[in-house]
Amino acid sequence: MRFLSFLLLVIVAVGVGIFAWQNNEAITLQLYEWSWSTKLAILVGVCYVLGMFSGWFVVGMLRRSWHRVIDERR
Repeated sequence: MRFLSFLLLVIVAVGVGIFAWQNNEAITLQLYEWSWSTKLAILVGVCYVLGMFSGWFVVGMLRRSWHRVIDERR
Protein backbone atom coordinates (compact mmCIF):
# COMPACT_ATOMS: atom_id res chain seq x y z
CA MET A 1 0.00 0.00 0.00
CA ARG A 2 2.87 2.36 0.76
CA PHE A 3 4.32 1.67 -2.66
CA LEU A 4 1.02 2.56 -4.34
CA SER A 5 0.77 5.77 -2.31
CA PHE A 6 4.33 6.68 -3.27
CA LEU A 7 3.64 5.86 -6.91
CA LEU A 8 0.53 8.05 -6.89
CA LEU A 9 2.52 10.89 -5.30
CA VAL A 10 5.20 10.59 -8.01
CA ILE A 11 2.56 10.59 -10.76
CA VAL A 12 0.91 13.72 -9.33
CA ALA A 13 4.29 15.44 -8.93
CA VAL A 14 5.21 14.64 -12.54
CA GLY A 15 1.83 15.95 -13.70
CA VAL A 16 2.32 19.19 -11.76
CA GLY A 17 5.82 19.54 -13.19
CA ILE A 18 4.57 19.05 -16.75
CA PHE A 19 1.77 21.58 -16.15
CA ALA A 20 4.25 24.14 -14.80
CA TRP A 21 6.62 23.56 -17.71
CA GLN A 22 3.90 23.84 -20.36
CA ASN A 23 2.26 26.93 -18.80
CA ASN A 24 5.21 29.20 -18.14
CA GLU A 25 3.85 32.35 -19.77
CA ALA A 26 3.06 35.37 -17.63
CA ILE A 27 -0.52 36.39 -17.01
CA THR A 28 -1.88 39.60 -15.50
CA LEU A 29 -4.58 39.73 -12.85
CA GLN A 30 -6.56 42.94 -12.54
CA LEU A 31 -8.92 44.08 -9.81
CA TYR A 32 -10.10 47.68 -10.09
CA GLU A 33 -6.86 49.73 -10.24
CA TRP A 34 -4.67 46.93 -8.90
CA SER A 35 -2.83 44.61 -11.27
CA TRP A 36 -0.37 41.78 -10.72
CA SER A 37 1.70 39.79 -13.24
CA THR A 38 2.74 36.25 -12.46
CA LYS A 39 3.17 32.87 -14.09
CA LEU A 40 0.07 30.70 -14.44
CA ALA A 41 1.60 27.78 -12.53
CA ILE A 42 2.34 30.02 -9.53
CA LEU A 43 -1.21 31.38 -9.56
CA VAL A 44 -2.68 27.87 -9.65
CA GLY A 45 -0.42 26.81 -6.76
CA VAL A 46 -1.39 29.81 -4.64
CA CYS A 47 -5.09 29.23 -5.32
CA TYR A 48 -4.68 25.56 -4.38
CA VAL A 49 -3.00 26.42 -1.07
CA LEU A 50 -5.61 29.08 -0.24
CA GLY A 51 -8.39 26.60 -1.02
CA MET A 52 -6.71 23.94 1.09
CA PHE A 53 -6.47 26.27 4.11
CA SER A 54 -10.02 27.56 3.72
CA GLY A 55 -11.32 23.98 3.45
CA TRP A 56 -9.32 23.01 6.53
CA PHE A 57 -10.83 25.96 8.40
CA VAL A 58 -14.41 25.11 7.39
CA VAL A 59 -14.01 21.44 8.29
CA GLY A 60 -12.54 22.40 11.68
CA MET A 61 -15.39 24.82 12.32
CA LEU A 62 -18.00 22.18 11.42
CA ARG A 63 -16.26 19.59 13.58
CA ARG A 64 -16.25 21.93 16.59
CA SER A 65 -19.93 22.74 16.05
CA TRP A 66 -20.79 19.06 15.77
CA HIS A 67 -18.94 18.26 19.00
CA ARG A 68 -20.74 21.10 20.81
CA VAL A 69 -24.13 19.76 19.71
CA ILE A 70 -23.20 16.22 20.77
CA ASP A 71 -21.85 17.42 24.14
CA GLU A 72 -25.03 19.44 24.85
CA ARG A 73 -27.20 16.36 24.28
CA ARG A 74 -25.30 14.35 26.88
